[in-house]
Amino acid sequence: MQSPFDTEERRAFRESLRSFVAQEITPFCDDWDEAGKIPWELHQKTGALGVWGFGIEEKYGGLGFDDCFMRAAYSEEIARCGAGGVAAAMGGRQISLDPIARLASEEIKMQVLPEVIAGRKGSSLAVTEPGGGSDVANITTTARRDGNHWVLSGSKTFITGGMTSEYFVIPARTGGPGLEGISLFFVEADTPGFTRSALSRKMGWWCSDQATLFLDDVRLPADRMMGPENHGFLAVMENFNLERVGLIAGMLGMMKTCLEDSIAWAQERQTFGKPLIRHQVIRHKIADISARIDAVEATLNTICWQVNEGRMPVAEICKAKVFTSKACEFCASEAMQILGGAGYLRGNRIERIYREVKVMAIGGGSEEIMRDLAVRQMGL
Repeated sequence: MQSPFDTEERRAFRESLRSFVAQEITPFCDDWDEAGKIPWELHQKTGALGVWGFGIEEKYGGLGFDDCFMRAAYSEEIARCGAGGVAAAMGGRQISLDPIARLASEEIKMQVLPEVIAGRKGSSLAVTEPGGGSDVANITTTARRDGNHWVLSGSKTFITGGMTSEYFVIPARTGGPGLEGISLFFVEADTPGFTRSALSRKMGWWCSDQATLFLDDVRLPADRMMGPENHGFLAVMENFNLERVGLIAGMLGMMKTCLEDSIAWAQERQTFGKPLIRHQVIRHKIADISARIDAVEATLNTICWQVNEGRMPVAEICKAKVFTSKACEFCASEAMQILGGAGYLRGNRIERIYREVKVMAIGGGSEEIMRDLAVRQMGL
């Protein structure tokens, strides 16, 4: 679908991303997935495109400007490789960059941001806990004041990039119950008392590392607190909205891949004396996939426009994430049906997307949480 919001700069950015993914990622992602990791050089090659510098000042290695359409283009185009683990392996840093850029001390910003944005080092935001899931308000990891230090105790899990990141943004409870009793802390992986363990045997995202983090009396200087005490976490809530926009765009990329591979297979495959594409039932499946792509793309464009205009349409983002995850599941299922047995074999994009689509309905806010948040944002 042609976007009325396209500009020459945005088109050039998307085209450079598409070419990069086609040359540097898609031919290799199956091997990386089977190996369970991506080469670190890919972080640096991707960082050189500037994709992690949106909204961050140039003096810290950022682009010095922001554009939600370009943010979405990156998430969509990298998803077109068909291996969600590739995007996850590199993208764990994205949701940690904004809190560091806005809330960390000048010393931390200068030390961390240029390295992470360039892909030389990794960073992660560690929110989810073993007993908490989406229940962020009931975080149990604690931080107690001890003189001029904070001492963190607790654990986090399902942390993307957790095994490879050098830097972590970690919320911990410093006050009473609820979100208003939570503060943010900057933790380096080599800090005494900080350990991590890899999550294994995942359904998808094989080449991305997810980890459980353990904080055993991790002692931090007081200036490692990011933002105001007891209100640090509230300061990064908007960051989750941009994460969800990226997830919507990533699912759109997955849906477009489903359509592309379905059409290619249906044109090649012969059944009952004619190409599969000539059977009406297959043509209808392709039409249904395409219609959902159009709906998601139009909604995403409108959301990006509102964000660029200075509005954060939280309810619309939440509803769009739910709608898109359902649409993506539909497209993956229909594409698998079109490919038949060929789609069920490992080593093709549809097989991986079919396995990985469910995590998109869970990560970044589950469908259930998104529905409830949307209704509350509607004032009901």
